[in-house]
Amino acid sequence: MYKQLVKTNQLQISIFMGILSVFCFALSVFRTELSGTRHFLFLNWNLFLAFVPWFLTLILSVNQNGQKNPLVVFGMLGIWLLFFPNASYILTDLFHLSHHSSMPIWFDLVLILSFAWTGLLYGFLSLWNLEELMKRFLSPKTITALSVFLLFVSSFGVYIGRYLRWNSWDILSHPGRLMQDVGDRFINPADHPRTWGVTIFMGLFLTMLYFTFRFMRRKQV
Repeated sequence: MYKQLVKTNQLQISIFMGILSVFCFALSVFRTELSGTRHFLFLNWNLFLAFVPWFLTLILSVNQNGQKNPLVVFGMLGIWLLFFPNASYILTDLFHLSHHSSMPIWFDLVLILSFAWTGLLYGFLSLWNLEELMKRFLSPKTITALSVFLLFVSSFGVYIGRYLRWNSWDILSHPGRLMQDVGDRFINPADHPRTWGVTIFMGLFLTMLYFTFRFMRRKQV
């Protein structure tokens, strides 16, 4: 696997993302020790969930046999999509900022933004990997359209995670109730303006960020 990581230029990225993740973890531990509270330790779990979609695409990107099988690629896409919204979900943890915290608000801002940026990078890198994998089966224009669609799907996932409090694994543990909540928002969209406000504007924001990331990445290739 090491040789494949080097060959696919994934080794440096993996090391860099590991350093960022350790930095985030260290910040959260530092806050816990200094404040005597565990208030923001949950960010580490959220970051792990953001790590999952990147790890899935990383494994497939170094597996030459799996890349050639459309069933494997599109099957992985289904699992990937369950976790992809977690990468941008950490942005909404900014809601937890408070002047009544046991730490200065500026420190908590730096802490949350560090986790949010690392989570976004995991998500964007995973989408980049996915685009590279899809080149075997889809045209460039179709891939771009698919990426935009997935970013808006992710935004909808952020909404149902933050406001409806559903998790990625609830699709397996409570599929009926989850589908009822989601279906109602499609059947009666006018009754849920916040749903579509969050989805549309978060989607636009993520699309702007991702295509900035993609443009800068391609300039380096």
